[in-house]
Amino acid sequence: MLHGDLRQDFDALVPVQGASRRSALQLMLGAGYAAAAAPVMAQQAIATPADGLSAGAVSFTVDGARVHAYRAAPQGRSGLPVVLVVSEIFGVHAYIADICRRLAHAGYLAIAPELFARQGDPGAYGEVAKLMSEIIAKVPDAQVIADLDGAVQWAGAHGGDLRKIAITGFCWGGRITWLYAEHGPVKAGVAWYGRLVGQASALTPKQPADVAPILKAPVLGLYGEKDGGIPLDTVDKMKAALGAGSPAAKASEFVVYPDAPHAFHADYRPSYRKEAAQDGWSRMLAWFKRHGVA
Repeated sequence: MLHGDLRQDFDALVPVQGASRRSALQLMLGAGYAAAAAPVMAQQAIATPADGLSAGAVSFTVDGARVHAYRAAPQGRSGLPVVLVVSEIFGVHAYIADICRRLAHAGYLAIAPELFARQGDPGAYGEVAKLMSEIIAKVPDAQVIADLDGAVQWAGAHGGDLRKIAITGFCWGGRITWLYAEHGPVKAGVAWYGRLVGQASALTPKQPADVAPILKAPVLGLYGEKDGGIPLDTVDKMKAALGAGSPAAKASEFVVYPDAPHAFHADYRPSYRKEAAQDGWSRMLAWFKRHGVA
Protein backbone atom coordinates (compact mmCIF):
# COMPACT_ATOMS: atom_id res chain seq x y z
CA MET A 1 0.00 0.00 0.00
CA LEU A 2 1.20 3.53 -0.79
CA HIS A 3 1.11 6.13 1.94
CA GLY A 4 0.03 9.77 1.97
CA ASP A 5 1.59 11.88 -0.76
CA LEU A 6 2.83 8.78 -2.58
CA ARG A 7 -0.71 7.45 -2.87
CA GLN A 8 -1.75 10.72 -4.46
CA ASP A 9 1.10 10.50 -6.97
CA PHE A 10 -0.26 7.11 -8.00
CA ASP A 11 -3.86 8.26 -8.27
CA ALA A 12 -2.96 11.22 -10.48
CA LEU A 13 -1.15 9.14 -13.10
CA VAL A 14 -2.05 7.21 -16.21
CA PRO A 15 -0.13 3.89 -16.32
CA VAL A 16 2.59 3.55 -18.92
CA GLN A 17 3.09 0.04 -20.27
CA GLY A 18 6.36 -1.23 -21.71
CA ALA A 19 8.29 1.87 -20.72
CA SER A 20 11.84 1.86 -22.02
CA ARG A 21 14.85 2.56 -19.81
CA ARG A 22 16.02 6.15 -19.86
CA SER A 23 19.64 6.91 -19.18
CA ALA A 24 20.66 8.95 -16.15
CA LEU A 25 22.23 11.50 -18.47
CA GLN A 26 18.98 12.03 -20.37
CA LEU A 27 17.18 12.66 -17.10
CA MET A 28 19.90 14.99 -15.87
CA LEU A 29 19.53 17.04 -19.03
CA GLY A 30 15.81 17.31 -18.38
CA ALA A 31 14.96 15.34 -21.52
CA GLY A 32 11.38 14.19 -21.10
CA TYR A 33 9.41 12.85 -18.18
CA ALA A 34 10.07 9.82 -16.02
CA ALA A 35 8.15 6.87 -17.44
CA ALA A 36 5.91 6.41 -14.39
CA ALA A 37 5.02 10.11 -14.39
CA ALA A 38 2.90 9.72 -17.52
CA PRO A 39 2.73 13.27 -18.95
CA VAL A 40 -0.94 13.24 -19.85
CA MET A 41 -0.98 17.04 -19.82
CA ALA A 42 2.51 17.53 -21.21
CA GLN A 43 1.17 19.85 -23.90
CA GLN A 44 0.27 22.29 -21.12
CA ALA A 45 3.47 21.84 -19.14
CA ILE A 46 5.56 24.95 -18.64
CA ALA A 47 8.74 24.94 -20.72
CA THR A 48 11.28 27.45 -19.45
CA PRO A 49 14.12 28.29 -21.86
CA ALA A 50 17.76 28.15 -20.80
CA ASP A 51 18.60 31.43 -22.54
CA GLY A 52 21.07 33.37 -20.42
CA LEU A 53 21.64 30.41 -18.12
CA SER A 54 24.32 27.84 -17.45
CA ALA A 55 22.19 24.71 -17.22
CA GLY A 56 22.70 20.96 -17.48
CA ALA A 57 24.28 17.94 -15.87
CA VAL A 58 26.89 18.08 -13.12
CA SER A 59 28.15 15.53 -10.62
CA PHE A 60 29.93 15.27 -7.29
CA THR A 61 31.10 12.52 -4.97
CA VAL A 62 29.54 11.58 -1.62
CA ASP A 63 31.04 8.75 0.43
CA GLY A 64 32.76 7.36 -2.64
CA ALA A 65 29.60 7.36 -4.78
CA ARG A 66 29.07 9.59 -7.81
CA VAL A 67 25.92 11.72 -7.48
CA HIS A 68 24.50 13.28 -10.64
CA ALA A 69 22.47 16.46 -10.57
CA TYR A 70 20.81 19.04 -12.78
CA ARG A 71 21.78 22.62 -12.14
CA ALA A 72 20.81 25.97 -13.59
CA ALA A 73 22.21 29.41 -12.81
CA PRO A 74 22.47 32.84 -14.39
CA GLN A 75 25.34 32.64 -16.86
CA GLY A 76 28.63 34.28 -15.90
CA ARG A 77 27.62 35.20 -12.36
CA SER A 78 28.97 34.18 -8.97
CA GLY A 79 28.02 34.86 -5.37
CA LEU A 80 24.58 33.50 -6.16
CA PRO A 81 22.01 32.45 -3.57
CA VAL A 82 21.46 28.69 -3.72
CA VAL A 83 18.25 26.64 -3.81
CA LEU A 84 18.31 22.87 -3.35
CA VAL A 85 15.45 21.34 -5.37
CA VAL A 86 14.18 17.96 -4.16
CA SER A 87 12.16 15.91 -6.60
CA GLU A 88 9.03 13.81 -6.42
CA ILE A 89 9.45 10.04 -6.47
CA PHE A 90 10.03 10.22 -10.23
CA GLY A 91 13.52 11.69 -9.94
CA VAL A 92 15.01 14.54 -11.87
CA HIS A 93 12.87 14.56 -15.00
CA ALA A 94 11.75 17.44 -17.23
CA TYR A 95 9.49 19.06 -14.63
CA ILE A 96 12.21 19.25 -11.97
CA ALA A 97 14.76 20.53 -14.48
CA ASP A 98 12.28 23.23 -15.46
CA ILE A 99 11.86 24.22 -11.81
CA CYS A 100 15.62 24.74 -11.66
CA ARG A 101 15.55 26.97 -14.76
CA ARG A 102 12.68 29.02 -13.35
CA LEU A 103 14.67 29.61 -10.17
CA ALA A 104 17.79 30.47 -12.17
CA HIS A 105 15.86 33.13 -14.08
CA ALA A 106 14.88 34.51 -10.66
CA GLY A 107 18.58 34.87 -9.80
CA TYR A 108 19.36 31.63 -8.00
CA LEU A 109 21.79 28.79 -8.49
CA ALA A 110 19.35 25.88 -8.36
CA ILE A 111 20.57 22.30 -8.08
CA ALA A 112 18.50 19.10 -8.08
CA PRO A 113 20.49 15.98 -7.18
CA GLU A 114 19.30 12.55 -8.33
CA LEU A 115 18.75 11.10 -4.85
CA PHE A 116 17.65 7.58 -5.85
CA ALA A 117 20.54 6.57 -8.12
CA ARG A 118 22.18 4.14 -5.69
CA GLN A 119 18.93 2.18 -5.55
CA GLY A 120 18.09 2.39 -9.26
CA ASP A 121 16.80 4.56 -12.09
CA PRO A 122 13.24 5.81 -11.52
CA GLY A 123 13.04 6.74 -15.19
CA ALA A 124 13.09 3.04 -16.07
CA TYR A 125 9.80 2.28 -14.32
CA GLY A 126 6.37 2.44 -15.90
CA GLU A 127 4.49 1.37 -12.76
CA VAL A 128 4.42 3.53 -9.64
CA ALA A 129 3.84 0.60 -7.28
CA LYS A 130 6.93 -1.18 -8.60
CA LEU A 131 8.95 2.02 -8.47
CA MET A 132 7.91 2.47 -4.86
CA SER A 133 8.77 -1.05 -3.73
CA GLU A 134 12.00 -1.52 -5.67
CA ILE A 135 13.57 1.93 -5.31
CA ILE A 136 11.86 4.53 -3.14
CA ALA A 137 11.20 2.26 -0.16
CA LYS A 138 14.91 1.41 -0.07
CA VAL A 139 16.26 4.98 0.06
CA PRO A 140 17.59 5.90 3.53
CA ASP A 141 16.98 9.40 4.83
CA ALA A 142 20.63 9.51 5.93
CA GLN A 143 21.75 8.96 2.33
CA VAL A 144 19.46 11.73 1.10
CA ILE A 145 20.71 14.19 3.71
CA ALA A 146 24.34 13.39 2.86
CA ASP A 147 23.70 13.87 -0.85
CA LEU A 148 22.06 17.23 -0.22
CA ASP A 149 25.09 18.22 1.84
CA GLY A 150 27.21 17.24 -1.16
CA ALA A 151 25.07 19.42 -3.42
CA VAL A 152 25.64 22.35 -1.07
CA GLN A 153 29.40 21.81 -1.23
CA TRP A 154 29.29 21.61 -5.03
CA ALA A 155 27.30 24.83 -5.21
CA GLY A 156 29.75 26.61 -2.95
CA ALA A 157 32.62 25.67 -5.26
CA HIS A 158 30.74 26.71 -8.41
CA GLY A 159 29.44 30.22 -7.86
CA GLY A 160 27.06 29.75 -4.94
CA ASP A 161 27.03 31.86 -1.78
CA LEU A 162 26.84 29.40 1.12
CA ARG A 163 25.58 32.13 3.41
CA LYS A 164 22.37 32.16 1.37
CA ILE A 165 20.92 28.66 0.94
CA ALA A 166 17.31 27.54 0.72
CA ILE A 167 15.58 24.26 -0.03
CA THR A 168 12.31 23.41 -1.74
CA GLY A 169 10.76 20.04 -2.52
CA PHE A 170 7.65 18.49 -4.01
CA CYS A 171 5.65 15.57 -2.58
CA TRP A 172 8.38 13.11 -1.49
CA GLY A 173 10.71 16.09 -1.65
CA GLY A 174 8.36 18.15 0.52
CA ARG A 175 8.90 15.72 3.38
CA ILE A 176 12.66 15.93 2.84
CA THR A 177 12.47 19.74 2.92
CA TRP A 178 11.15 19.64 6.48
CA LEU A 179 13.82 17.16 7.55
CA TYR A 180 16.65 19.12 5.97
CA ALA A 181 15.49 22.34 7.62
CA GLU A 182 16.27 20.63 10.91
CA HIS A 183 19.63 19.32 9.70
CA GLY A 184 21.18 21.47 7.05
CA PRO A 185 22.82 24.87 6.54
CA VAL A 186 19.72 26.46 5.03
CA LYS A 187 18.11 29.76 5.93
CA ALA A 188 14.64 28.86 4.67
CA GLY A 189 12.60 26.04 3.18
CA VAL A 190 9.40 25.69 1.16
CA ALA A 191 7.64 22.31 1.29
CA TRP A 192 5.07 21.57 -1.39
CA TYR A 193 2.55 19.03 -0.04
CA GLY A 194 5.06 16.81 1.71
CA ARG A 195 3.90 14.14 4.13
CA LEU A 196 4.09 15.28 7.77
CA VAL A 197 3.53 12.14 9.84
CA GLY A 198 4.22 8.46 9.47
CA GLN A 199 5.65 5.32 11.02
CA ALA A 200 9.31 5.28 11.96
CA SER A 201 11.57 2.70 10.32
CA ALA A 202 15.27 1.95 10.16
CA LEU A 203 15.57 3.91 6.90
CA THR A 204 13.16 6.72 7.83
CA PRO A 205 13.55 7.10 11.60
CA LYS A 206 11.91 10.53 11.87
CA GLN A 207 9.04 12.37 10.25
CA PRO A 208 8.53 16.14 9.91
CA ALA A 209 6.25 16.26 12.96
CA ASP A 210 9.05 14.70 15.01
CA VAL A 211 11.63 17.35 14.08
CA ALA A 212 9.22 20.31 13.95
CA PRO A 213 10.09 21.67 17.41
CA ILE A 214 13.82 21.76 16.61
CA LEU A 215 13.89 23.28 13.15
CA LYS A 216 16.95 25.39 12.41
CA ALA A 217 15.30 27.20 9.49
CA PRO A 218 11.71 28.36 9.00
CA VAL A 219 9.64 26.42 6.48
CA LEU A 220 6.64 27.54 4.46
CA GLY A 221 4.28 24.62 3.89
CA LEU A 222 2.09 24.80 0.76
CA TYR A 223 -0.75 22.26 0.94
CA GLY A 224 -4.04 21.45 -0.72
CA GLU A 225 -7.37 21.31 1.08
CA LYS A 226 -8.48 18.37 -1.08
CA ASP A 227 -5.28 16.35 -0.71
CA GLY A 228 -6.69 12.95 0.24
CA GLY A 229 -3.30 11.62 1.29
CA ILE A 230 -2.40 14.46 3.67
CA PRO A 231 -5.38 15.06 5.97
CA LEU A 232 -5.76 18.55 7.36
CA ASP A 233 -5.58 17.18 10.90
CA THR A 234 -1.93 16.29 10.23
CA VAL A 235 -1.34 19.90 9.21
CA ASP A 236 -2.92 20.95 12.51
CA LYS A 237 -0.67 18.52 14.37
CA MET A 238 2.36 20.01 12.63
CA LYS A 239 1.27 23.55 13.45
CA ALA A 240 0.98 22.65 17.13
CA ALA A 241 4.45 21.10 17.16
CA LEU A 242 5.93 24.14 15.44
CA GLY A 243 4.24 26.55 17.84
CA ALA A 244 5.90 24.90 20.83
CA GLY A 245 9.35 24.80 19.27
CA SER A 246 12.44 26.78 18.32
CA PRO A 247 12.38 30.33 16.94
CA ALA A 248 12.65 28.89 13.41
CA ALA A 249 9.79 26.50 14.15
CA LYS A 250 7.60 29.32 15.41
CA ALA A 251 8.44 31.39 12.33
CA SER A 252 7.22 28.59 10.02
CA GLU A 253 3.88 28.99 8.26
CA PHE A 254 1.29 27.06 6.27
CA VAL A 255 -0.88 28.02 3.34
CA VAL A 256 -3.71 25.61 2.56
CA TYR A 257 -5.30 26.19 -0.84
CA PRO A 258 -9.07 25.65 -0.97
CA ASP A 259 -10.17 22.89 -3.35
CA ALA A 260 -6.57 22.16 -4.39
CA PRO A 261 -5.59 18.48 -4.67
CA HIS A 262 -2.24 16.87 -4.12
CA ALA A 263 0.46 17.87 -6.66
CA PHE A 264 -1.34 21.09 -7.59
CA HIS A 265 1.96 22.57 -8.79
CA ALA A 266 2.78 19.70 -11.19
CA ASP A 267 1.89 21.40 -14.47
CA TYR A 268 2.33 18.22 -16.52
CA ARG A 269 -0.39 16.35 -14.61
CA PRO A 270 -4.18 16.67 -14.31
CA SER A 271 -3.79 17.64 -10.65
CA TYR A 272 -2.37 21.00 -11.74
CA ARG A 273 -4.19 24.08 -10.46
CA LYS A 274 -2.77 27.17 -12.13
CA GLU A 275 -3.96 29.77 -9.63
CA ALA A 276 -2.69 27.89 -6.58
CA ALA A 277 0.57 26.98 -8.33
CA GLN A 278 1.31 30.56 -9.31
CA ASP A 279 0.39 31.91 -5.90
CA GLY A 280 2.58 29.31 -4.20
CA TRP A 281 5.51 30.16 -6.46
CA SER A 282 5.20 33.87 -5.63
CA ARG A 283 4.98 33.07 -1.95
CA MET A 284 8.06 30.86 -2.20
CA LEU A 285 10.19 33.60 -3.75
CA ALA A 286 8.92 36.11 -1.18
CA TRP A 287 9.70 33.61 1.61
CA PHE A 288 13.28 33.21 0.43
CA LYS A 289 13.71 37.00 0.25
CA ARG A 290 12.10 37.50 3.66
CA HIS A 291 14.55 35.12 5.28
CA GLY A 292 17.69 36.48 3.69
CA VAL A 293 18.26 34.01 0.86
CA ALA A 294 17.69 36.29 -2.14
